[in-house]
Amino acid sequence: MAGRLYGVGLGPGDPELVTVKAARLIGQADVIAYHSARHGRSIARSIALPYMREGQAEELLKYPLTTESTDHPGGYQGALDDFYAECADRLAAHLDAGRDVVVLCEGDPLFYGSYMHMHKRLAHRYETEVVPGVTSVAGAAAVLGRPLVEHEETLTVLPGTLPAEVIAEKLRSADSVAVLKLGRTFEKVRDALAEAGRLDEAWYVERATTANQRIERLKDVDPASVPYFSLAMLPSGSRRADLPALSADGTRDEPRFSTGRDEMSGLSAGRDETSELSAGRDETSGLSAGRDEGRGEGDWAGVAVVGLGPAGEQWLTPEARQVLAEATDLVGYGPYVDRVPQRPGQIRHRTDNRVEAERAAHALSLAREGRRVAVVSSGDPGVFAMASAVLEAAEDFPGVPVRIVPGLTAAHAVASRAGAPLGHDYCVVSLSDLLKPWEVVADRLRAAARADLVLAIYNPASRSRTWQVGAARDLLMEHRDPATPVVIGRDVGGPQETITVTTLGELDPSQVDMRCLLIIGSSTTRATDGGTVYTPRRYPA
Repeated sequence: MAGRLYGVGLGPGDPELVTVKAARLIGQADVIAYHSARHGRSIARSIALPYMREGQAEELLKYPLTTESTDHPGGYQGALDDFYAECADRLAAHLDAGRDVVVLCEGDPLFYGSYMHMHKRLAHRYETEVVPGVTSVAGAAAVLGRPLVEHEETLTVLPGTLPAEVIAEKLRSADSVAVLKLGRTFEKVRDALAEAGRLDEAWYVERATTANQRIERLKDVDPASVPYFSLAMLPSGSRRADLPALSADGTRDEPRFSTGRDEMSGLSAGRDETSELSAGRDETSGLSAGRDEGRGEGDWAGVAVVGLGPAGEQWLTPEARQVLAEATDLVGYGPYVDRVPQRPGQIRHRTDNRVEAERAAHALSLAREGRRVAVVSSGDPGVFAMASAVLEAAEDFPGVPVRIVPGLTAAHAVASRAGAPLGHDYCVVSLSDLLKPWEVVADRLRAAARADLVLAIYNPASRSRTWQVGAARDLLMEHRDPATPVVIGRDVGGPQETITVTTLGELDPSQVDMRCLLIIGSSTTRATDGGTVYTPRRYPA
């Protein structure tokens, strides 16, 4: 009788992850076959070695080439086809002689496994059984300590050998992703991740589950150090980056939130502005309104008002990422909603900028139906933005929990670029007179000037409001020296970011538009020759 052919999966590398059935079959087989590169060393054999016994015949199936060129008349594929045919003949000889053959395969035999080439050539001729194994993808997720997929997410598995543009296109719309076959393709895959806006989410896992495993943020990896047996992974919730991962030494680290620059723009968090922000990546997620610690992920319902920060995801907080990732619905001014990347199953409700009350009521009504609703707002939602509008509307929706998720406000972003102009007492004023009379604005400017407070001025101008900056300057000049330092921050964090340091007397209103925020110094604020502006912490007696 002919022998039986077994394709046996060995898992990702740890011999203890070999299944009980695989171990039994390895020990019973007459012949153990395994592939290797031309150096003759086989990782598959090293994993199976604890389960092999003396006296077993071994068949080393040595690839004639891997990535190098060949003079074979059929080219690279022709050379491999001949190799597989030769290997199949060698195994068939054992099978015809009545010997059972186990073909070892790392991971799973039919998941990018080398065994499948034998299976296609021999399974129709001999009794065959495939023993599945733990895949490299499952092993990588395990050592990262992150789920592959959850809820309605999908998992996309890509070979790094695909063209870069194909990889980038698939990455843009995918939830969880694993990119296999790195090695020489690493730089191409890294560039594709960057092109898709997902490089900062990606983890690099090498030789998962073995003593030599290595885990790093993919963007930090030296391409010259990458072997073939490594992969790139964007696990479930990778856009949140809120779950810890195992480091190479087996300890658990808090993830790093280095996110890089994107192409977001716009500083004004005010209600009346119509700034157009370019879409960029950030991370979707959820809230547990009311913060019930006993609830599992995704069990909450309610409204979270989420601050996206003044510009790109480099200023998006981990909490905001988490809240956005689990939300079933996003509600907000259209350009702000566009800053949150599309997520399968998540419903987006884009509105005009001047319908805060209607927007808030809509969000609360969705939450009353059991939805998880994130109302997005630029900057900090509590600073001239949506938090107060939602809380006001919530009085008509008793029992609907509302949570405010803070964000970095534009004043602090601009101040950080200029130095420390808000280093002492300061006040925040909006120049918009759409929701309050200009007389109220003017009185507050005079009061702040008399009190010698630094001013952070939001909404200084818009398409329909062009005279307020000049009027504010003239009011402040009644109480401030013309040499008082002034900072004009425009598009901070965006591609057209500028920081202009001038003086109150030389402030040109034509330099100020809807993407700007102004910081007007106090009597103690100083501007150095190098352009740094700061307000000392001590006030003169």
